[in-house]
Amino acid sequence: MWGYHLALDCRSCNDNVKFPNSKKIEDFAKQLVIDIDMVAYGEPQVVHFGQDNKTGYTLVQLIETSNICGHFCDGTGDAYIDVFSCKEFDPQTVVSLVKKYFEPEAIKMNFFTRQA
Repeated sequence: MWGYHLALDCRSCNDNVKFPNSKKIEDFAKQLVIDIDMVAYGEPQVVHFGQDNKTGYTLVQLIETSNICGHFCDGTGDAYIDVFSCKEFDPQTVVSLVKKYFEPEAIKMNFFTRQA
């Protein structure tokens, strides 16, 4: 295996995903790095931008073994979170932290391995 990829589609999260809560998303990224035993490469980037119903935050946290990304929609409260790493991690640990920080009504989880 080259890597492990978790993709979470989270429906109707709490207000932590909406403007102006970049600090909550940043705190989530920092805690996730700790919980899945990764090493952050720099600080998380959390930027709010977009137009119309596409406005929201985007999160990028580089880790030594790849990255954590998230997209958070202001209008719907939906969140789309990806963790990719060539170091193995527990997907349920990620799901638990997402539930704690963002309280989604539902989560669709896709987990797969990547290989060349």
